[in-house]
Amino acid sequence: ILQEHDAGAKCADLCRKHGMSEGTFYAWKAKYGGMTVSEAKRLKALEDENARLKRLLADQMLDMAAMKELLSKKW
Repeated sequence: ILQEHDAGAKCADLCRKHGMSEGTFYAWKAKYGGMTVSEAKRLKALEDENARLKRLLADQMLDMAAMKELLSKKW
């Protein structure tokens, strides 16, 4: 879609054709403008991996907090 826009197509026509809002188009343009398709795919893969690692870290920190709470209690 961004390549079509760079080739000269109007934003409104592209949004209508692909069923998206102009706000979404401009958000994509801000995020992916100037990238090739392979670079955009690599960025998406890195973002997905980063989100997965953040979830793993949050789970680990939650487990550690539960263990600390358990160990801090007097028996």
